[in-house]
Order: sequence, then structure tokens, then C-alpha cells
Amino acid sequence: MSISSDSHSNLMSALKVITVCLAIWLTPTIMIGIWTGWNSIFIDIAVLFSKAAVLSFGGAYAVLSYISQQAVMHYHWIGAEQMIDGLGLAETTPGPLIMVTEFVGYIAAYTRAKGVNPALAGAFGGLLTVWVTFLPSFLCVLAGAPYIEKLRKNVRLGAILSAITASVVGVILNLSVLFTYHTLFHAGRGFDWFAILSGFIYFVGIVKFKWPMIPVIIISTISGYLWKILL
Repeated sequence: MSISSDSHSNLMSALKVITVCLAIWLTPTIMIGIWTGWNSIFIDIAVLFSKAAVLSFGGAYAVLSYISQQAVMHYHWIGAEQMIDGLGLAETTPGPLIMVTEFVGYIAAYTRAKGVNPALAGAFGGLLTVWVTFLPSFLCVLAGAPYIEKLRKNVRLGAILSAITASVVGVILNLSVLFTYHTLFHAGRGFDWFAILSGFIYFVGIVKFKWPMIPVIIISTISGYLWKILL
């Protein structure tokens, strides 16, 4: 009787959390749609990053593969090299890697919003991206917390997650190949020997000689900047 009561209590609590989180998550998007129209860039941003937050598995790198495909190839908001710039920015600044999505949302709104100051539109697009990207995470964590232990012991679910893990490895590999190609082969400038040489040096230094990450980031930033100046 106690177990049944606890299950009912957990279910009601989860339903309340889902209702509140859905309202907080979707209300801004609905208000934006009423204000700017349902075909505006802001609605596209909200829909894309909401789907990425809800349907993606495997962490930031797996999500970025989907974001890159949609933002670069489908919507044409940014170029592949701009996407790499966003990844580099996210990797070298404090905070989670997933914040590269804010960069994409900012650029998309900055360049595509109509009738709005570009800087203001970009800031709003970045804020909207963060909102719809992180709200579903809170929903899943808060609503699913009472069931975590049961899910961990579920053999069938474990098998499903193992299959997802394998597919995520392939997704990340695809992202690596895409970014490597656009890093080494710049449009109109041919093969980038500096990129592959510096990448090899830093890779060997980190793996073999255990160079600390912060100095590597600082030195690579300075050397890359000087190379571009000289070029």
C-alpha cells in the first residue's frame, strides 16, 4: 500500500513538473510567434533548438552534428567555417560546449531578422536559443529524478542506451571529418598547411609530453593570430 502511494505521489509530482516546465518553455515561443509571425527567424530558431534539446542523445558533440547540418546545409544561416569558429570560441571560453548553439542563434538572428536592429536581434536570438536549449533539460531532470534508480536497473533500457552510444560515436566521427575538412581546405585558399602542422605539434605535445591545456590554448591562439597577420 505504501509503495503504491509513493508511486502515485511521484507520478503526480512529475505531472506538475512537466506542466510547469512546458508552460515556461513554450510561452515565450508562442508570444514571439504572435508578435513577429510564425514564419520569422525567431520561430525557426526556437523550433530547431527545441528539437535538438529534446531529440538528441550523447552530449554536446552529438548535438552539434545535428545543429551544424541544419544551420549550415538546411537553413543556410551560417557557413561551415563560421560553425568551426563557433566551436573554437566555445572550446576556449568558460562554460559548457553546448553554448556554441548560442553563437549560431546569434548569427542567425543578426543576419536574418527583418525590421529589427541587427545587434538587438542577435542578442535576442542568442537568449532565445539558450532558453529553449536548456529548459527541456530541467524538465527531464526534475520529472525523471524519482525514476532514475529504476531506469538504471532496466536491462532493456540499458541495451537501448548501448546502441545509442554506438551510434553517437559515429555521429561524432562524422562531425570530426566535416570540421577537419573545412579547417584544412578553405574556400578559395587551398590547403592550410599551418593548420595541419600546428595541430600535429599540439597533439603530440599533449599526448606524449603532457603539455598543460591552458598554455597550449594561449600559445595556439597567439600563433594563429600572428600567422593570419603575416598571411
